[in-house]
Amino acid sequence: MDRIGVVDTMFARFDMGAEALDELRGCPGHGERFEVLYRTVPGFKDLGVACKRLIELDGCRIVVALGMPGRAAIDEVCAHEASQGIMLAQLLTNTHVLEVFVHEREEDDPERLAEVCRNRARKHARNAYWMLYEPEQLRRRAGRGIRQGYEDAGPLVPPTA
Repeated sequence: MDRIGVVDTMFARFDMGAEALDELRGCPGHGERFEVLYRTVPGFKDLGVACKRLIELDGCRIVVALGMPGRAAIDEVCAHEASQGIMLAQLLTNTHVLEVFVHEREEDDPERLAEVCRNRARKHARNAYWMLYEPEQLRRRAGRGIRQGYEDAGPLVPPTA
């Protein structure tokens, strides 16, 4: 059975991991074709090693890494460092890790920010599934300006047939 990893942080102000898990549970083949391994780490700078361990030690074919940088400037710097760790984990393992960060500065309204978290976590979890089992779903959406967490931007020019 294949494994999809999900790793989130306890410092986040929204439970994006629960949203990602729920989305993956609704995907065809859950429990038969694939299972989900779920881990929680303290903060987003811990995500890189957690992803690498899910891949190397637990055999995950893909990982969804969820984090929520705060509003302070130092949080943005730390998020960049965490992102570099996640990219390094991908390169060292030759395995995709979908980084799903929601920055607190994206929205002032807590309810709207929660909706961004929910939407982004679910859509990236679905993207992980599609990468493994239905890559044509991604190709079909290429160039369409599809965004996770906000309204789709739409294509710059109308798509050709």
